Amino acid sequence: MFAQTFRFSDHRPQWNAFQSRVRSAFEPRKPRHRILRFVLGVIGLGLLALLVMFSVFVGAAMIAVGLAYKLWKRRGKPMAHRDTHGHDIVEGEFRVVDAARIDHRSPTSSTH
Repeated sequence: MFAQTFRFSDHRPQWNAFQSRVRSAFEPRKPRHRILRFVLGVIGLGLLALLVMFSVFVGAAMIAVGLAYKLWKRRGKPMAHRDTHGHDIVEGEFRVVDAARIDHRSPTSSTH
């Protein structure tokens, strides 16, 4: 039960009538006819599916436009550049590993 169902202490009948009319204006009601209720349910499910599909296509379009923009910005820029001796150089972050760790391999990672 709702807390506002049994409200006996309020002495303003016109305010209660106004609240009742406002509340009933925004309450969704199901139609009484079975077929009409079924048809409206199918229309609601169709509208929901349409909105979901629309949002999927909008999201895919946003991802595609973002990828195209990144590729367009990188066009013409080489991924590797040549140094003064003619060697290709690829920029990156590297970490030096000492020889003791390289020699101490686990038996599962070694390939014979």
